[in-house]
Formats: sequence, C-alpha cells, structure tokens
Amino acid sequence: MTRPDALEQALRQTAHRPAPDSPDIYPAAAAAGLLDVAYARLDSPVGPLLLAATPMGLARIAYLDDDAGEDAVVQDLATRISPRVLAAPGKLDGPRRELDEYFSGRRQRFDCPLDWELMTDFARRIMAATAAIPYGSVSTYLEVASRAGSPRGARAAGNALGSNPLPIVLPCHRVLHAGGGLGGYTGGLDRKRRLLAIESGQDALTGV
Repeated sequence: MTRPDALEQALRQTAHRPAPDSPDIYPAAAAAGLLDVAYARLDSPVGPLLLAATPMGLARIAYLDDDAGEDAVVQDLATRISPRVLAAPGKLDGPRRELDEYFSGRRQRFDCPLDWELMTDFARRIMAATAAIPYGSVSTYLEVASRAGSPRGARAAGNALGSNPLPIVLPCHRVLHAGGGLGGYTGGLDRKRRLLAIESGQDALTGV
C-alpha cells in the first residue's frame, strides 16, 4: 500500500500534465482522502474547456486558449481550494456528458451538483438569480441584481458575472445590457454569441 505522504508527493508531481506512462494514482489518492480537486479537459464548440470538481461538486469551468491557460487554472485551483489537485477525467464524466448534451441541443438544464466555494456571498446570490433565467431567454444586469436583492447593484452584478467560475452551467451568457447590447463575457463575446445561438436552435453542434 502506498503511504499517504508518498501519495501526496505524487499528487503534487502529477497535477500538471501527468506523464502518459505514470501510474494511475487517483483511486489510491481518493481512498486515502488526499484528492481534493479532480480536473479534466473537454473539447467543445466554444473551444477547449477545463472542468474541475471537488467532493461537493463541479467547482470550475475554464475556457482554455492554450496550454499555459490550463497550467494557470490548475495553479489557481491549488492556491484557492487545495494543492491536492489531480487530472482525473473519470471523476468528471457526469459534467462532461451533460455539457456534451447541452452543446448538441439535447439538454436545457444541468443537474450535476455544484461547489460554490470560489464565489463570495454576493456572487452566489447573483449566480443563483442568473441560473433562474430560462434556457433560450435573456435578462439584464439590472434585472439580475434586483432579483439578487441589490436593485442598485447592476455594475457589481456585472463584475460578479465577469468572474463567474462556472460559465455555461451558471448561464451568465444570458445576461445583456438593458439596451440589448451583449455586454461583456469572461470567455469573449464570440463565445457569448455562440452560446446564445446554440440556445436559439441556430447552432447546436457536436465537436469543435
């Protein structure tokens, strides 16, 4: 049996890009209670995504534009949640399947459990109000802020939505300016347009 201290050292060494021939330490690490964050990549119509989950649920979805972006996200997870981070695709099978179904137009709501640890209390209220926007519909920053109990907090709501750690699942792409403008988006406006097109039935695709 691998000792816990050896497992922890292995986790630290393999969190960033495990070697193809490295042993699968996930089961042993999980059994020893040493795996706090599992992550995996997913190819999608809006580019590669990194998904990360804790025992509580899905905690992070990040847009990746290059390999350096993956390293930065993993390091951020290690800093903000736990250094016990490991690439463990099997742990993310459920969220990855739900996202694939969403992108192909076969899913309108997500059922996977979520971990809200990376959000402040205010951001959680904003995200809860955002999650209530129906599939295929849009709202405004002011409306979201009002539903979250901060009717004068449209700007703060925009900032919270801009740092949404769970885009797509918590659909900040459905929030627009009051005049109908797209506003901002953490993954860039092209991705926001693509997600809105998918939900309008104009762009439901699989693959990239």
